[in-house]
Amino acid sequence: MEAVTQAPLTLLGLESSCDETAAAVVRGRAPGPGEILSNIVASQDAEHAPFGGVVPEIAARAHVEKMDAVVARALEAAGLGLADIDAVAATAGPGLIGGVLVGLMTAKALALAAGKPLVAVNHLEGHALTVRMTAGTAFPYLLLLVSGGHCQLLAVDGPRSFQRLGGTIADAAGEAFDKTAKLLGLGFPGGPAVERAALAGDPNAFAFPRPLLDRPGFDLSFAGLKTAVRYAVQREGMVTDRFAADIAASFQAATVDILTNRARAAMRWFRDNRPDAATPTLVVAGGVAANTEIRRALDKAAAREGFTLAVPPVKLCTDNAAMIAWAGLEQFQAGVTAPLNIEAKARWPLGA
Repeated sequence: MEAVTQAPLTLLGLESSCDETAAAVVRGRAPGPGEILSNIVASQDAEHAPFGGVVPEIAARAHVEKMDAVVARALEAAGLGLADIDAVAATAGPGLIGGVLVGLMTAKALALAAGKPLVAVNHLEGHALTVRMTAGTAFPYLLLLVSGGHCQLLAVDGPRSFQRLGGTIADAAGEAFDKTAKLLGLGFPGGPAVERAALAGDPNAFAFPRPLLDRPGFDLSFAGLKTAVRYAVQREGMVTDRFAADIAASFQAATVDILTNRARAAMRWFRDNRPDAATPTLVVAGGVAANTEIRRALDKAAAREGFTLAVPPVKLCTDNAAMIAWAGLEQFQAGVTAPLNIEAKARWPLGA
């Protein structure tokens, strides 16, 4: 059993892996829960909306323009200065390399200037450990990570200790949401737009495919589903509100089926292979976890398999720096820091 016997740690975290410029201050000790003293996110939605998706060059420039002010706001909101921080954590990958470089270089400068340790965080681990910060969820647990660029199932045995069970072999769920929204002219970001449109639609209006569900294992794919949506839109020609709502609802229903099917298979595996889990828990993290229908379906699926569902609050499902600060805190508490010459990574699989 994990024990908390020492004074809490306070970390500043920076996140810039995609299109959110974020800084946060978190205090606590593993296994949590911790306290979020500040969590500032500067969105770039307006900059990317005209293009229907994130443009890497625009994102990188926006991070450069916003990062210093966001860090200052985070420290001010926490009522602390750099001298009060135990360490500085930053996303070192994976992500759009230009953005990752901005956050990591800023963290290096702050750590050097303040004489504080630097902690390099895998962005995906930030999502994976958020439930530790919010609820003190104990290891091991099963993780379904669903975001714009990632979709995978993992057994989480500890900080930096992950066993990948399966993942997307073609497109992530969040990417499919964004592409569907763009095809329907629903705007950006695509996930919330599709969810809103689906409220007025018929989930049975279109018989969209559920790729890979006839195969054993835990891999997922959303490429065939995305292609089916594109063909349906092309056949229709003119996209009316009614048509868009039905497409959105049918697409969302197919996504729900894919995720719940693979999650249930993984829960059965986890039950057999992690008998030390006192309370089997399915953790769902990443931006797509903010979708109400997906959360509701996974809650039912978890109950059927004898699992408890744990999902962070919606505002902590999307990219933020509090999760990076907490993941850094878990590493720092374990004695792990990074050298100032550590390099940013565009790709960084969990467990690598």
